[in-house]
Amino acid sequence: MSALAAPYAAMVVDARSGEVLHSENADTPLHPASLTKMMTLYLAFEAVEHGELTMDTVVTISRNAAAEPPSKLGLRSGQKIKLRYLVRAAAVKSANDAATAIGEAISGSEAAFARRMNRTAKAMGMSRTTFKNANGLTETGHMSTARDMTLLGRHMIYDYPQYYNLFSRITTHAGMHEVYNTNRRFLGAYKGADGIKTGYTRAAGFNLVASAERGSERVVTTVFGGRSTASRNAKVAELMDLGFKRAKTRVALRAPGKPPYLGNRGLGNVEVARSADPSPDGARGKTIRVVSAAVTRSLRPQSRPGASSAEIAPLVASVESDIETVLASVQIAEESAVSEVEIAEAVPEAVAGDASDVAPNASIKPVRRPQGILMAAASAAPAEAQAVPVSAPVQETQEVVTRLSTSGGRHWGINVGRYPSRYAAEKVLLKTALMETSTLDGSLRKVIDRSSGFDANFMGLSRETADLACRRLQARQVTCFMIGPS
Repeated sequence: MSALAAPYAAMVVDARSGEVLHSENADTPLHPASLTKMMTLYLAFEAVEHGELTMDTVVTISRNAAAEPPSKLGLRSGQKIKLRYLVRAAAVKSANDAATAIGEAISGSEAAFARRMNRTAKAMGMSRTTFKNANGLTETGHMSTARDMTLLGRHMIYDYPQYYNLFSRITTHAGMHEVYNTNRRFLGAYKGADGIKTGYTRAAGFNLVASAERGSERVVTTVFGGRSTASRNAKVAELMDLGFKRAKTRVALRAPGKPPYLGNRGLGNVEVARSADPSPDGARGKTIRVVSAAVTRSLRPQSRPGASSAEIAPLVASVESDIETVLASVQIAEESAVSEVEIAEAVPEAVAGDASDVAPNASIKPVRRPQGILMAAASAAPAEAQAVPVSAPVQETQEVVTRLSTSGGRHWGINVGRYPSRYAAEKVLLKTALMETSTLDGSLRKVIDRSSGFDANFMGLSRETADLACRRLQARQVTCFMIGPS
């Protein structure tokens, strides 16, 4: 008997470049089953990123969500639970009730959420996919392809790396009780496997989008139509081996372009959605969700009455001549006058979840700050910093560092994670240094070979600088801890 049920489809790609290494029936529309939840979770991460809700948002479970068939977390109508637990249940246990509740929390109803899923899928380039629900239960017209699901898998890895560790958890607590990963057999059996999502319905068979990393190579494999968990896993392992055999050792990373944020769309910039359940007093309520406050048209400011060009020109010349002085003043204000309390207050509460839901070795993207932001920072700086006269020259003694020394208290450091290879650790150190130049400038990047991996450290810092650097990195969701003098 064949190990795979008809219809069958498969695709293998190099995750780094998107190069197709193998495909069979990759564009045939098939039932995706719970692979659908990858898009549900993707939109949950997107909603948190854009401040629609947070991982601590309390969701009230609707009658519709509670009534979903297994696999399920066991949610009850009217129950209140944090979004983070719904996300864990959907990612790890593949809970249908949790997935439906996520969709309703974001868009007000599952139908509205399905429309958002389809908009995002189209923006990603998933041209043969149509979603009808948030969980993947069989429904007429709810179809996708191996190619589209493989593309979605790459987006899960590269667009929200801080959450990707969810898919490799063998077990996790989902608020009500401990849940176990539906993909734990493959994760435990295949070297380097770290996700992503299983799916099963009678119409679909046993589906899996899987990813594995070995050294600098990462492969994503998708299989539709397995006859059983064991035979599907065996086929995926076979295709993974094929992928690693064909993948090049060194490939320039070409991550898929992150789709534009589309949010919820309804009546203008506001979507009105009827609640799935009546309120306790029997009246049906409605939720008004503000979708976007983006400015759609910018008007040119008008000159003040009576202000001639002759009067304005000297002011412009004065400002231009003092730009360097202003920037220097702001730099001083930023580096020496901002207190730890102000830094803590600057961290947005909407940053996704707590540290338990963030990968310790998530990829880091350097951030460029335009000069305009430095200028704007002048108004937010403390009064003492603002008191520096614009026209007065700024006296600043610059220290030229020719080599690092442990003298002067510069014998502290910080650790930004442990990685499977020296290359990975050095890459993270370089990206972190580019991101946090104000505190890490002049520090020594050092990789330490441990039995369990390679530690990425910055050394040669004072205790105060190390503490400040860690605070600033943690505000960007980068794992960091201080290293004291040895």
